[in-house]
This record gives sequence, structure tokens and C-alpha cells, in this order.
Amino acid sequence: MKRTNQQIHSSRPSWKQKYLADRAFYVRVLQLVVPMILQAAITSFVSLLDNIMVGQIGTAQMSGVSIVNQYVFVANLTIFGAVSGPGIFGAQFYGKGDYAGQRDTVRFRILVCLIASVAAALLFALLADPMISLFLSKEDAPRMVSATLTYGKKYMAVVLFSLIPFGIGQAYASVERECGNTHIPMIASFAALGVNFFLDYGLIFGKCGLPELGVSGAALATVIAKIVEAIVMISWAHACPEKNKCIVGLFRGFHIAPELIREMIKKSLPLLFNEFMWAAGMTVIAQCYSVRGLDVVAARNIASTLNNMFNVVFIQMGAGIGIIVGQILGAGRLEEARETNTRLYFFTMVISVLLSLCILPLAFVFPAAYNTEEPVRRLAAFMIVVQAIAVPMWSYTNACYFTLRSGGKTGITFLFDFVFTWVIMIPLAFVLSYFTSMDIHMLFIIVTFSEMIKVLVGYFLVKSGSWMKTIIN
Repeated sequence: MKRTNQQIHSSRPSWKQKYLADRAFYVRVLQLVVPMILQAAITSFVSLLDNIMVGQIGTAQMSGVSIVNQYVFVANLTIFGAVSGPGIFGAQFYGKGDYAGQRDTVRFRILVCLIASVAAALLFALLADPMISLFLSKEDAPRMVSATLTYGKKYMAVVLFSLIPFGIGQAYASVERECGNTHIPMIASFAALGVNFFLDYGLIFGKCGLPELGVSGAALATVIAKIVEAIVMISWAHACPEKNKCIVGLFRGFHIAPELIREMIKKSLPLLFNEFMWAAGMTVIAQCYSVRGLDVVAARNIASTLNNMFNVVFIQMGAGIGIIVGQILGAGRLEEARETNTRLYFFTMVISVLLSLCILPLAFVFPAAYNTEEPVRRLAAFMIVVQAIAVPMWSYTNACYFTLRSGGKTGITFLFDFVFTWVIMIPLAFVLSYFTSMDIHMLFIIVTFSEMIKVLVGYFLVKSGSWMKTIIN
């Protein structure tokens, strides 16, 4: 018997049923993501403190440090990619209650993070001069170019030592998150913030009985803070085995099941390569902007510093989607994973709109905190406004990325992130920067909102349901 239109209509979930959940759902989500957001916000706040304090010394120092931090960003995202692949398996093993399997993923994470961080540190040590010089334009005054290069090299020579403790810390932080202990990375970040703030103030300006080291002092403060952060996370994980069952016997033989290694490598390599190439792509785009002069480098540094403080919210919401949906997939509840994912998307988008509204008023206040020229401040304010408007767009594509990743679709996430960045965004930025006289304001708008193409692609990929897979046995 055919169903009537009324019956068909009544079988469909209402708008509220589809996009909204009960109070317990949101409490669970917030319990997971709020500590993650706070930890990431603290990390960004440390960067903001570095930035503002170095910005008090002068434009050349600020530009040199900001150029190096573009490369630190690439290294950090590569380490994040190294953690992400085995983290997919870890979340699903935890959801299944298989702590031995999860332990193997922890061992693998530690190894790949060590390899990635040591490799990045060696590149920083050997190629500092050519890496920094890529961002220096012949259009700028020779004295400014020389000073920026000098300060950048001083900063890079010290900050490279932060990469190894950062890598080990990320391996442990990812485990704490999937075990539900998200407050531990947050506490570690609070400790790092206190250390970094004190040492920044003391070592940059020569206060509190410490030597005045300028940009080298800022780098040294970062290194010590990262070491403190890693020590806190490692110490707690091994001191509380009842809350970290996968840590028990972690270094007893350090054996990893060979078949699991193969599967993790198969899933991890696309993610690691994707994170590296996406971050490298963002750095290439920054280099394209730098063709328009060091004023653009300085303005973009100011704008990015503020936006990064707020962007951690939607980025960590995306990471939360990956963990929650990944655990449900690991338990084999595929339809529940789809419904949960839809509600999390809606929640994330509402938050991203609120973020935009919070950022906009700061565009006309924040640049004044920097000891730089007025044209740099005005350009920074414009960039902050553009980036604030783009937050919901970035939030959506970030959520798509973590949804696809939760089901092990690392090949698709590779295409989604890497191909878009290198086939669309970079050629667009390169052509407009090098072969046109387009005003930097319009250039920045066009390149930023080219991400709308990615929004459409992400929508259809998630809607297809191809990510709804259980990848563990």
C-alpha cells in the first residue's frame, strides 16, 4: 500500500530533530571540546604575547620573527599530521575498549613525531638564510631587508629546539584527548603560558634580572615553555595509569603489531603529506603577498595573530567532531554517527557566526598595540575584517575535513585540502601577485574567498556518506 503524503511527511525528522539535540548531548560535546579550545587558545595567546612584545621592539624584528613563524607553522602542522593518522585508529580502538590496540597507536605516534620534529629542526639549522630570504622583496629598503634577515636568523637558530618537545607533547596530548582527559593538555598549556609570559618579558626586554636578548629571548622563552608543557603531559599520563589504560606497559618492548603498522602508514601518509603541503601552501601564499612589500608581511602578521586566537574555537570543534564521530564509528553505530555529525555541524556553524561578531570590533583596536607605521595598522585592520567575515566558511570546511577523516577517508581529505590549495589558491595568489598590479586589498579578498569552492566540494563529499566506515577489526 502506498503511503500518503502526510505519512511520508511525518516519517521525516523535523528541523529541530535533525539539527538540535538534548542538553546531555551539548554537555558531552562541551566537556570534550572546551578544554581542547582552552589549550589551543592558550597556545595562541602565547604566540600573541610573543608577537606583541617583539612588535614593541620594531617592524624589522616583528617581520623577521613572523617570517620564521610561517615555517614553524609548517613544522607544527606536519607534526599534527603525523599524530592524526594513528589518532584515527586510537579513537576507534578506545571506542571499542581495545587498549592494547590503542597502545600500539601511541607507540607509533611517538616514533613518527620524533622523526618529523628532528627532520624539521635539521632543515631550520641548515637552510635558515634561503628560507627567510624568500619573503624579502627587492622593493623594500636594503637596510630594512638586511635587518629583517638578521633578526629572522637569530630567532630561527633558537626556536628550532622547541620542535622536539612540541612533537612529543603532541603525541601525548592526542592520547589524552581520545581518552577523555582533555583537561590535562589544557593544564599543561596553562603552565607553559605562565613560563612563557615571564620569560618573554624578562628575556626580550632584560627585566626581572634576566639578560636583554631581544628576538633570541623570545625564541628561548618559547623553547623552555614547550619543554615544560611536554613534561607536564608525560608525567601525568604515566602517573595515572587508571585513567590512561593504553599507557600501561607502553615502553615494555615497544612492539607494534606489523599489520597495524601497515594500516596506520597507509592511513597516515596521506594525512601527514596533506598537513605538510597545506601548511606549506599557506606559506607560499604568504610569500606571494610579501611581493607587495614588508608592510604587507607586517600587516598580515598582526591580522593573523588576532584571528588565530579566535580560530582555535572552530578548529577544535572540528577536532571534537573527529573524536566523537570516530568513537561512534568504532562502535559500529553508523546511522548514529551520521545524525550526530549533522547536529555537531549545526552547533559549529552557530559558534562560528558568533566568533565573527566578536572579531569585527577588534579590527579597529588591536593593531594599535603594535609599535609600527600607520599604513601597516590600517592594512592589518582591513585584513582582520576580511578574515572575520570568512570564519563561518573556514569553520564549515574544517568540519568537513574532520568528518571525512573520522572514517579513515584520508585519501579524500588529501584531495580536499592539498589539491584545492595547490591547484586553485596558490596559482590564483601567484598570478595576481606577480603578474598584475591589483591592489593588495582586492587581492586579499579574492584569494581568501576562493575557499567557497571548497565549501561546495565538502558539502557533497559529506552528504555522500562515504566516510561512514569502521576501519578497525
